[in-house]
Amino acid sequence: MRDRESSPRRLRDPVDNAQAYGRMTLLCALVGGVAGLGALVFDGLVSLVGESLMGGLAGFDPVPPGSERRLLPFERPAFRPWMLALLPVVGGLLGSLLTHTLAPDAQGPGTDAAIDAYHNRQGRIPLRIPFVKTLASALTLGSGGSAGREGPIAQIGAGLGSLTAVGLGLTARERRLLMVAGMAAGIGAIFRAPLAAALFSAEILYREMDMEFEVIVPSVISSIVGYSVFTLVMGSGALFSTPAFGFSPVELIPYTLLALVVAFGARSYVKIFYLSLEKFRELPVSPVLKPMLGGLGAGVFAFFLPEALGHGYGVVQGALNGELGWGLLLAVALGKTVTTAFTVGSGQSGGVFGPAIVIGGALSGAVGALLTYFMEPICPHPGAFVLVGMAGFFAAAANTPISTIIMVSEITGNYRLLVPSMWVCIIAFMLVRRSSLYVRQLDRRTDSPVHLGEMMGEVLDRLTVQHALSLETSPSVPSVRADAPLSDLKYAFSQSHHATFPVEDTGGRFLGVVDDQALRLAICDDAVRDVLVAADLVETAPSLFPSESLHSAMHKMVSSGHDELVVIDENDEERAVGMLSRRDLVATYDHQIQKDQDLRDRTHETAWSFFMRTRQELRRKKAPPPSEGGGGGGTEGGGGSQRLRRDSLTKH
Repeated sequence: MRDRESSPRRLRDPVDNAQAYGRMTLLCALVGGVAGLGALVFDGLVSLVGESLMGGLAGFDPVPPGSERRLLPFERPAFRPWMLALLPVVGGLLGSLLTHTLAPDAQGPGTDAAIDAYHNRQGRIPLRIPFVKTLASALTLGSGGSAGREGPIAQIGAGLGSLTAVGLGLTARERRLLMVAGMAAGIGAIFRAPLAAALFSAEILYREMDMEFEVIVPSVISSIVGYSVFTLVMGSGALFSTPAFGFSPVELIPYTLLALVVAFGARSYVKIFYLSLEKFRELPVSPVLKPMLGGLGAGVFAFFLPEALGHGYGVVQGALNGELGWGLLLAVALGKTVTTAFTVGSGQSGGVFGPAIVIGGALSGAVGALLTYFMEPICPHPGAFVLVGMAGFFAAAANTPISTIIMVSEITGNYRLLVPSMWVCIIAFMLVRRSSLYVRQLDRRTDSPVHLGEMMGEVLDRLTVQHALSLETSPSVPSVRADAPLSDLKYAFSQSHHATFPVEDTGGRFLGVVDDQALRLAICDDAVRDVLVAADLVETAPSLFPSESLHSAMHKMVSSGHDELVVIDENDEERAVGMLSRRDLVATYDHQIQKDQDLRDRTHETAWSFFMRTRQELRRKKAPPPSEGGGGGGTEGGGGSQRLRRDSLTKH
C-alpha cells in the first residue's frame, strides 16, 4: 500500500512547534540586542556631531527634552546665526557625497526603503546600508538638518535584522520577520517606546487600517531586548516630561476642533513634502549637489527662526510645560514644515517622524492657547493639546493611528490622555487616510506580493482533488491498454485534450502513465516504432487521492514536472478514477474565488434588504390606522405585519 504524502502545509506536532517558537524567540532576541547596540552607536554619534557643530561652532544651545542629556560638557561660544545657517549646507554636501559614493539607497527618510524591502525584496537590505545610513544621518542631524531619527534608525535596525538573517542562512520568510523585528528594536530603543515600536512596525506597512500580524510577536520580543540594551546605558526615562494632565468628557468638544486642525495640518505637511521632492527631482543640477541646496534653503530660513533647525524636541518640551506663546508655536510649525521639506525633500538622510511630532505639537499648542482663550471653562491645560495633537498629527500623516496613540503615551510617560488621543487620532486618520508620508505603503495585506502565494495556498488547502473532478464535464478516465500498439496510442492522443494517459493491464489494474513527450520520442525512432506497445513507454509518476488537497496536488505537479496526474481510488490503489491537469486545478481555484465573492455579495445584499424591509415595516406600524375599520382594521394590519416580518425572517 502506497503511503500518502502529506500536504506541505501540514501542522507540526507540539515538539516541532516548541522548537520553532524557541528558535524564533532566540533569533528575535539576538536581532533586538544587535539593533539596540546599533541604536546606541547612532544616538551617540548624532549627539556628538550635533554638540560639536551646532554647539561648539554656532553656539546654538536648544533646550533638550526631559530625558536627554549633553555628552560634551564644554561651554558654548556666543550664538552665531550665520554659522548655524551655513552648517546644513556643509552637512548636506558631506552626507550626499557619502551616500552617492557608497550607498544611494541610504538617501531620504529610510522607512520607505524598509517597507519596500519587506514587500518586494524578500527582506534583503544590502550590507553597507546600516553603516552608511548611520554616518550620513549623523551628518544631516548633527549639522542642524530638520529631520528625525525614526527613519534612519528604522532602516539601520531593519538592515541589521536582514544582515543577521542572511548571515545565518535563514529562509525568505524568516528574513522578512527579522528585518521588521530589527526595525522595531531600533525605534523602540531610540524613542524608549517598545510596545508602540512593535505595533508601529506592523502597522506602517499598509495605508489602510491593517496590520502585518505575523510580525507582531517577533517585533515585541526584539523591541523589548533593544529597549533594554539601550536604556542600560542611556536610562529609562521618557523622552519628554509632562505635567499631570487630566481628562473630562466635556473636553471632547475642543479636542474635536483640534482634530480638524491637525488633519488639515497633516495633509498640508504631506503635500508640501512631496512637492519639495518633485521640485528637487526636476532641478537641473547634479544629484550630489541637491542636498547641499536643500541645506542652504533650510539654513537661510533658520537664520531668522533657529528653532526650525535640528530635532526641535526642546520646543515640544516648552509647549508641554505651557512656557511658549501661540505666535512662536505657530511660527515653529510653519518653519519646521518648510525646513523639513528642504532637508529631507532634497535627499538628505533623515526621518520625517521627529519633525511631524514637533510640527504637530507646536500647531496643537497654538490651537490650545487660542481655544483656552475663547473656551476656557471646557478646555484642558494648553500642554494637553500638545500631547494629544502631536499624536493626531502623525497618525494622520503616516496612517498609523493605533501605534501612534501608544507611541505618544510612551514617549511622554503620560497615559491619562489616552481617551482624547484615541479620539483625535481616529478622526484625523479618517480625514487624511488617502495621503501618507510613506509612498511604499500598500493599501492592505491582500495587495502585498508577500501574501499572494499564501492566500492562494489557503484556498487550495480548502479544496480537494474531488472538487476538481466534480467540475469536469467529461469525468471518464481516458486509459489505454498495456498491449496497445503505437498506432492506437497516436489515435488516443489525437482524440483527446489530455497530455497523459494511465496505462492498465488486461485486468484493469493501473500500471503507470505514458505522456505526450514519450510518445513524441517513440514516433521519431524509426527502428522501434513498429514494435512498441504502451507497456514499453510506461513510466512512474506521482498520483493523487480524491481527498488530497489541491495544494498538495500543485506541489506534486511542480516537483515532478508533470502537468497532469492520475487520480487513484482511496480503497484500491490499482484503479484509476480520474485525471487532474494544471488547467483543472486553476479552473477550480478560479471557480472557488468567484463563489466566495458571490457569497459575500449575496450576504451584503441580503443584510441590506432585510434592513430596508424591517425599516419599512416599522414605518408602516407607526403610521396612523385608517379611519374606516376601527380597531378591527388595526388588528388585521398588525397580524399582517407580523406575518410579513415572519416571512422576511424565513426568507432571509
